[in-house]
Amino acid sequence: MPDLSRKRERERLPVRREPHWQRLAEGAYIGFRRGPDTWVARYRGRDKLQQYKALDSVPSDDYDGAKRLAEDWCADLGATAVRRAVRGTVKEALEAYLSDLRRHGREDAAKVALGHFRLTVYLDPIAGLELESAAKDDFLEWRDRLLPDRLPRTVNREVRAVVAGLNRAVELGHVGSPAAWRLKPLSDGLEDEGETAVFLSAEHRKALIAAAEPHAAAFFRGLELTGARPKELAAATVADYDGETLRLAHRKGRPPKLRVRHVVLSAEGIRFIDGQIKDKPAKAPIFTEDGSNPWERHTWAEQFRAARDKVNVEVRGRDRIPSAASAYSFRHARISELLQLHGIDPLTVAAQTGTSLRMIEQAYHRFIASAMREKLGAIREAT
Repeated sequence: MPDLSRKRERERLPVRREPHWQRLAEGAYIGFRRGPDTWVARYRGRDKLQQYKALDSVPSDDYDGAKRLAEDWCADLGATAVRRAVRGTVKEALEAYLSDLRRHGREDAAKVALGHFRLTVYLDPIAGLELESAAKDDFLEWRDRLLPDRLPRTVNREVRAVVAGLNRAVELGHVGSPAAWRLKPLSDGLEDEGETAVFLSAEHRKALIAAAEPHAAAFFRGLELTGARPKELAAATVADYDGETLRLAHRKGRPPKLRVRHVVLSAEGIRFIDGQIKDKPAKAPIFTEDGSNPWERHTWAEQFRAARDKVNVEVRGRDRIPSAASAYSFRHARISELLQLHGIDPLTVAAQTGTSLRMIEQAYHRFIASAMREKLGAIREAT
């Protein structure tokens, strides 16, 4: 659908009899007929019948006036999920989405979404922007502000969470244009272009852990020893540890499915986890952000950036932590070292880290050949 709020985009629309439509809420649309340049509203009720209203009194360049008139008309017919249109900020729209999740008993989904919003929206200028007046450029600039400290695929994931929240808010009656926040995904260098992920050397990891606050240092050390995704390790409880292996789980796919694996720990990993779980009950998280509360995505990201900045103040050149590195980089380092330094075959590494051979080929392919040659060298070929 076109973004009818932008005059330039309206002028580029092809002339035709049928209006160009933009969704306002469930069943409610505003249309612009190119040629005569007139506005029209459309409403579809529970009977599935379409109703139309010409907005002849509104000038062709008055999008806001046409939108208000269309919303009022649709609200009178019961097109929106609420009795009246709600005008508020981006943050208020996302809060309405969270309330809707909780109202439907989706507490876990609300908790995850809140983590995304706290990390990427609530402290950003876009949070206070009126949703009704927000344009695509506003959301593009917001996304650009996320990029310096995050990989493109991470930014895409954060954007999807916000888009889902705003789309639902519009369905709940908040006034806004979904075309404004409908952004084309960024190119994912890891999957689309075959580039490798950001790795942390042993020296980088040691410096980061030394610079981090105690609870963050323990969490980062756990990532280093397990190769876990940060979210997996944050969710691990004492009961998930059996003295030799650690149960980790993550959801993947569409629709997402829970995928469980048991990571075999090294002797050092066992000693480390033993120390973390001492005197903790079975249901307690192994790692916490403050001694009691489980880690949240925005919190470990903030702690990583703080440790990185602390290290980079003191060092230069190759000793500096890459700006694109994140807590996830501990995982990349673990996978690469299992392949390169420890000579573990890709299939076993994939099973241990909960990834696929295809992803290992794309991201860590330069380590596979040496591992394969070593395995082949141990085979006594039949003659």
